[in-house]
Amino acid sequence: MSEEMIPVTLDDKMTFECSPGVSCFNECCRDLNQFLTPYDILRLKENLGITSDLFLKKYTSVHVGPESGLPVISFKLDPATRHACPFVRETGCSVYVDRPTSCRIYPLARAISRARDTGEIQEYFALIEEPHCKGFGRNSGQTIREWLDGQDVTLHNAMNDKLMELISLKNQILPGRLDPVDSDKFYLACYDMDTFRKRIFEGDLLDGLDVPPAVLARIKADDLALLDFGLAWVKYALFGIDMALGE
Repeated sequence: MSEEMIPVTLDDKMTFECSPGVSCFNECCRDLNQFLTPYDILRLKENLGITSDLFLKKYTSVHVGPESGLPVISFKLDPATRHACPFVRETGCSVYVDRPTSCRIYPLARAISRARDTGEIQEYFALIEEPHCKGFGRNSGQTIREWLDGQDVTLHNAMNDKLMELISLKNQILPGRLDPVDSDKFYLACYDMDTFRKRIFEGDLLDGLDVPPAVLARIKADDLALLDFGLAWVKYALFGIDMALGE
């Protein structure tokens, strides 16, 4: 029996609950092939108090997306743990407050479309009913909108939508696999943000760019500002699109 995807609206009732009392608790954290977004990595490395390069080396693998042609990051697979998430424990997730987007939104799938004239984003949701999960059919007492509010996904979605915009732009301008130099630039700015920051302030990465001091101060002190800057820098470095740096 395969999973079933059921389209839902934000005003529909959420017929799902997960807790230690559900018999399959933690099973969805095994047999993983879980991809991590740049914002996921930012939150996880900050939770662990380590640099992005150490997090990437210790916990992740990189491969090239077959459709995007871009570097894709996923958790390392360990057959000895049935390919479990490295942060799952008997009591649940050890990094729960900073868990990845796909964990927060499960069992929902989210897709977006962007209006060409206004850039306005339209969201679409579907409920993924998997036969092994025993959390379905439970009355959460919430609408899907209310349930999502409780998962704290707003900033995750906003940052991930910026990534999807970048990927869409790349597929229009440079379809197929990136050359190694451009692939390294994408990986550096989107995933290895601490090394990206070091290359900015200790190297020549921004030579030729007139970056206001206030912007430099923000990206030196704030990882979210750095990631936002990195996504814009990739557009500049790969596609020649001017960065709106402001003050």
